[in-house]
Amino acid sequence: MKAELNENEVIVVDHIDRDNYKHYIGKTVKVTGNVDLRGLGLTKIPINFTEVGGDFDFHNNDLTSLKGAPEKVGGSFWCSRNQLPSLEGGPKEVGRDFNCHNNQLPSLEGAPRKVGRDFNCYGNKLTSLKGAPEKVGWGFNCSDNQLTGLVGGPKEVGGGFNCSWNKLKTLKGSPIKVGGGFNSEDNPLISLKGAPKEVGGCFWCGNGITRRL
Repeated sequence: MKAELNENEVIVVDHIDRDNYKHYIGKTVKVTGNVDLRGLGLTKIPINFTEVGGDFDFHNNDLTSLKGAPEKVGGSFWCSRNQLPSLEGGPKEVGRDFNCHNNQLPSLEGAPRKVGRDFNCYGNKLTSLKGAPEKVGWGFNCSDNQLTGLVGGPKEVGGGFNCSWNKLKTLKGSPIKVGGGFNSEDNPLISLKGAPKEVGGCFWCGNGITRRL
């Protein structure tokens, strides 16, 4: 384990995991590698992270806040399977995947504006996509929520877009361009109005659609 203190009293470490994290509780830390504190039953982030060069993994805990999370993550950010009611306090920039699925989120306010690869927010209590990233490099999955519209979601998705298992009646607010497949199955759709202008893969819209405008 390597650690050093810079002039701003930020401790620089190469990694933090279940074996060494207690040494840094209450400290301000920059991590050049990975942070892996998944499955520890933590109710809060016990360290103040400024930046993480690799992955930041806090999934499968009991977090109710992202206070202390890094502003920038070079790899993937995992806060899934917690008790989060908000993404406020989370990173502003994520190089790879952002995973906040299976929480208690009613909105995506506080999410990063841009994500390099996948953005997964399925299995929450979302009624709106307001606050979602404007651009996602790969896939965007907002399935299994309470969405009645897609306004506020990303404008461009490099991979697939999944909005199945919601309460959508139309597709208004969909991305303009989807590089992969578009899945809007298992919604009470009455129209495809607002669907993407371009879909690179398959387009699924089953279960009750009656017309297309």
